[in-house]
Amino acid sequence: MDDNRTSPTGRRVLSVFTLAMINVAMIASLRGLPTMAEYGLTAVFFFVVAALVFLIPTALVSAELATGWPRRGGVYVWVKEAWGPRWGFLALWLQWFQNVIWFPTVLSFAAATFAFALSPALADNKFYALAVILAVYWGATLANFRGMRASGLISTVGVIGGTLVPGALIIGLGVAWLALGHPSQVQWSGGAFLPDLSQMGSVVLAASTLLFFAGMEVSATHAQEVKNPRRDYPKAIFVATVVVLAVFVLGTLAIAVVVPREKISLVAGLMQAFTVFLDQFRLAWLIPVVALLIAVGVFGQITTWIAGPSKGLLAVARHGYLPPLLQRVNRHGVQTPILLVQALIVTALSLVFLLMPTVSSSYWILTALTAQLYLVMYVLLFLSALRLRYSEPGVARAYRVPGGKVGIWLVAGVATAAAVFAIALGYFPPAQLQTGSVLFYEAFLVVGMVIVCAVPLLVYQFRRPGWARPVQGDDDEQEAGSGG
Repeated sequence: MDDNRTSPTGRRVLSVFTLAMINVAMIASLRGLPTMAEYGLTAVFFFVVAALVFLIPTALVSAELATGWPRRGGVYVWVKEAWGPRWGFLALWLQWFQNVIWFPTVLSFAAATFAFALSPALADNKFYALAVILAVYWGATLANFRGMRASGLISTVGVIGGTLVPGALIIGLGVAWLALGHPSQVQWSGGAFLPDLSQMGSVVLAASTLLFFAGMEVSATHAQEVKNPRRDYPKAIFVATVVVLAVFVLGTLAIAVVVPREKISLVAGLMQAFTVFLDQFRLAWLIPVVALLIAVGVFGQITTWIAGPSKGLLAVARHGYLPPLLQRVNRHGVQTPILLVQALIVTALSLVFLLMPTVSSSYWILTALTAQLYLVMYVLLFLSALRLRYSEPGVARAYRVPGGKVGIWLVAGVATAAAVFAIALGYFPPAQLQTGSVLFYEAFLVVGMVIVCAVPLLVYQFRRPGWARPVQGDDDEQEAGSGG
């Protein structure tokens, strides 16, 4: 299959398979599997529902917007076209800031994983987690000051070493475990498939399934690079959805099979499962190897993502959205003031690990805030697609959500409802975790949401004409990127 053909306009033409793998690389991650392993077989139900009401609608809506407004900038351009620059800036800000909150959560996962190469007891030590988060993040930030020309290679190694190899290994071990007749912690029955909705607190963790599938709006910019977007893009989405669901479902069940529900750690659950599997199969010597693979993969991913998303913020800032101080770059062209502010925010957020009862509860409260902020951005995205169907009907779109106006209302409407429901659900403390004071939990999420959303709106309102300093060749609509 030749993926290097070009279209008549000179644009690279991607195959269905290549586009599908781009989507898989943007979405698939092992970090969140322990969260859903808490539900056992019910996790399959939540994954399938999330794919139907969020992943697929996001992909279809983003493809229409990306092929109608192909300029670099993604969600910033799309929301700005629909609702104006104020709301476009808010959408970009939310996309950037949720990535900032993502850093402490993914680094806590890496710290807990790396502990299995040192001393597994460290995985639940809050001070160890905080020390690793701050040391790695600040070290990676300072490294980025000199530029990251090798970021593509680092990202590739991270995906292969930290996701694909460990993912295939744990799924294979889970299959072997069941095939050899070992006991399973999962109840394999029809009743166990459906969730118990009688108490909201018992399904709160399931809200994170939407965040599992976030990021499709970034890869949608490639929709116009297939030969026939209307035919090939849906095929690529179908392939990507099947692969992502297979990784998530099988990986989650592999953890749930061997780790009792009440003992699953949200940050160390993956290594807990590996430890049981490898001990049983007399391969315990592989435990630190697997831990290092996953941790190095995450560390590489972090190094790559530290500078990336903030470049979009820098490009927009130069057109008057942020003060001149935050528009500066060093001699390597790196936006050092923004990276320093980003690092200070990460440091402040990481202190929550000292305020919550356990590492898992700290991990969850930051994950919940990340999800809520990102989902607000998605609400803006879906509403923009609806508005642009009416306000800009004449704009040529290589791909359109099928079904005309009824189709776009159905797809965007379902996705919007799912996002709003997940935002509301996030305010309920999960019954499976010790979250300490309910007042602190609720206040952290409410105050966090208000402050993060208010800052860009206030900055936009009180911006000064002198802040605008476009650079030759710069595009105000640089691609913002996404994390998680």
